[in-house]
Amino acid sequence: MKVAFVTGGAAGIGRAIAARFASAGYRVAIADSDVAAGNDARDEHGVRFDPLDVADEAAVARVIAGVAAWGGGLDVVVNNAGIANPARRPLEELPVAEWRRVIDVNLTGMFLVARAAAPHLRARKGSIINITSTRAIMSEPNTFAYSASKGGATALTHSLAVSLGPDVRVNAIAPGWIATDAWQPRDRRKPPELRPIDHQFHPAGRVGTPEDIAALALFLASDDAGFITGQVITSDGGVTRKMIYPE
Repeated sequence: MKVAFVTGGAAGIGRAIAARFASAGYRVAIADSDVAAGNDARDEHGVRFDPLDVADEAAVARVIAGVAAWGGGLDVVVNNAGIANPARRPLEELPVAEWRRVIDVNLTGMFLVARAAAPHLRARKGSIINITSTRAIMSEPNTFAYSASKGGATALTHSLAVSLGPDVRVNAIAPGWIATDAWQPRDRRKPPELRPIDHQFHPAGRVGTPEDIAALALFLASDDAGFITGQVITSDGGVTRKMIYPE
């Protein structure tokens, strides 16, 4: 049985990815810094859960070694953990400590997970899938660290693909607007609060769902994607291809 490890797997996109891989027959392990949410995901989806701060080098090595021992190997790593909603501050007011924390979790964490997992993935001709963002190529004001971390994740993806190939394929998914309310822990779950205009803004006609990203992740991990590596696949309903002029 194939084994998948998903960071940030307790809620949102990561939880949907973990559930999708589990339903496809994988043994799934998740890690997350939110212990209550991780325990809830474990109970609901039958996955293994380890508390983890992906910026902690020693903890990353320990958790991945434990997952590989538990699963008898490792086939897929999904680097999804990240600080998604950091405080938006004007440039002059952004503390260096806050910048570093976002970079440490969103970018250095990906590196640490990939480094620790690489020997296990090589042995099984496995795959890494990094979850980046359309914010790697477009920004809202005052999102410096988040945008920079996602741009770095995009570059890290092709660097890993060239360095680990042909044994390990490495790709990334860049989600756009994804409504994650329905994939929270069960005590926080609610229907998304979306307006018609939110859907109409997308050329695809709707806001994205975590299921959209999970389906793409499962495909990228499959043999059907065996000739795809070093790529960033954008799943945003067409928004980054849409020219927007002032009315």
